[in-house]
Amino acid sequence: MINNKESVVPSNFIRQIIDNDLKNGIHKSIHTRFPPEPNGYLHIGHAKSICLNFGIAKDYLGKCNLRFDDTNPEKEDLEYIKSIKNDLIWLGFKWSGDIHYSSNYFDEFYKYAIELINKGLAYVDELNPKQIREYRGTLSSPGKPSPYRSRSIQKNLDLFKKMRLGKFKEGEACLRAKIDMNSSFIIMRDPVLYRIRFIRHQQTGNNWCIYPMYDFSHCISDALEGITHSICTLEFQDNRRLYDWILDNITITCRPNQYEFSRLNLQYTIMSKRKLNQLVKSNLVEGWDDPRMPTISGLRRRGFTAKAIRDFCQRVGVTKQENMIEFSSLESCIRADLNKTTPRVMAVLNPVKVIIENYNEKNTETLLIRNHPNKPEMGFREVPFGRVIWIERNDFREIETETYKRLVLGQEVRLRGSYIIRAKGIKKDKQGKITTIYCSYDMDSLGKNPNKRKVKRVIHWISADKALIAEIRLYDHLFTIPNPDSVDDFINAINSKSLCKVQGFVEPSLATAKPGQRFQFERIGYFCLDSKHSKPQSLVFNRTVSLRETWSFD
Repeated sequence: MINNKESVVPSNFIRQIIDNDLKNGIHKSIHTRFPPEPNGYLHIGHAKSICLNFGIAKDYLGKCNLRFDDTNPEKEDLEYIKSIKNDLIWLGFKWSGDIHYSSNYFDEFYKYAIELINKGLAYVDELNPKQIREYRGTLSSPGKPSPYRSRSIQKNLDLFKKMRLGKFKEGEACLRAKIDMNSSFIIMRDPVLYRIRFIRHQQTGNNWCIYPMYDFSHCISDALEGITHSICTLEFQDNRRLYDWILDNITITCRPNQYEFSRLNLQYTIMSKRKLNQLVKSNLVEGWDDPRMPTISGLRRRGFTAKAIRDFCQRVGVTKQENMIEFSSLESCIRADLNKTTPRVMAVLNPVKVIIENYNEKNTETLLIRNHPNKPEMGFREVPFGRVIWIERNDFREIETETYKRLVLGQEVRLRGSYIIRAKGIKKDKQGKITTIYCSYDMDSLGKNPNKRKVKRVIHWISADKALIAEIRLYDHLFTIPNPDSVDDFINAINSKSLCKVQGFVEPSLATAKPGQRFQFERIGYFCLDSKHSKPQSLVFNRTVSLRETWSFD
């Protein structure tokens, strides 16, 4: 039964399968799972899977488990487990019941491995990993059986017990399924089920020195948890044959089925945790939560909202068609959300001084300016105004052109939420760079157009004596090409200009901003206060995304 209380979600082939299963009585309720390996931080590709699995459970009034597939202690860490839980909660999802771990089932995995050996469907192989790869063959040539493949059941049981007791060194022995070395699918050519690792496990300590392979543990974990629909990405399509083979050959009650959908490929990003880890370990980024990273924690630190990411995942949809999504699609989602929810403030990134000559230098005033032009319920803020202000350098030109709609020498412009000023003169340094613009203001123009004349040009500004100095971090794509995976070494495609730090000025109202709080810097873009480096006396703002129109600073 679908939860009709929620807004209508676009259907897809997986939902159609679920609808048919419920209609035909194959399942009475739906149970999905999200099974990350705790070997890295979640990224935007995982968000698609999260929204799919948790979304299905919610819409069909079912359950969704969070299970950590922690069968490779060599690469796993409690830091990753903590970050994954935090990301899920931040995205707005809650798993059913307690958190599950594949390591909870190590005893069951071992029991089912013994069952396969007793059925003559698994054997202990003493070929080394290189030899196993050689014996497995290629896509164009069949494999050949290991010389240890025909051992007796009792011999295999004894050797597997010896593996369990740590009597072999790493790489000296492994447990393999006995399937078909001539299969056209390499995954079915006697895949490894267990390998030896003398590494302490973050959940089970030193209780085990043999660990199940992902393909062996994953399907059994699904069955033990009563999963009805095991949903994964297309690279596991061939693995479904092994998934089914294992479940068909052990005595287990539940029989889940695996379904695959296309993974999320986003322009100018990489989705491989191995490659993302390489960026972190090589200090090419400042961590997994670097705002240039496609990780959920990186996007959050950059200022993305959970709603924008959920909306993006829904917009992308669920299909079997591999495609590359334009980064602008993600930017569109965050703009749509922030446009509705973020207060407006003013900031100047590339300042030039303006002196309003006919404004009393001893006078200052406090202006009330709306926090949002279309939402009066968001209230007003106090903005100081005085004789000296900062404006953006590219908001002034000496000579007027037909398309230039800002301040020009001899012309008028309105200061946002303030007075109309007229540029009268300029001062330059020895290099010819403008250092000061001299203006006059119309004291009768606050909040209105005086003398029946209209001034349509509007620019933003900051009061010079009340301005707060801030570091503004402007982010661009981490890579220079849309598909970094298309080149031999993705490191060579890193964009050296992906981060530009500038010192600018912001309104004094931002002195009380909280880490992660988002704002629209008028006419510039959407920004958030950095949660890692910003301090009360040293503000750091990250640009989340530019405004829809093109804007740049000189």
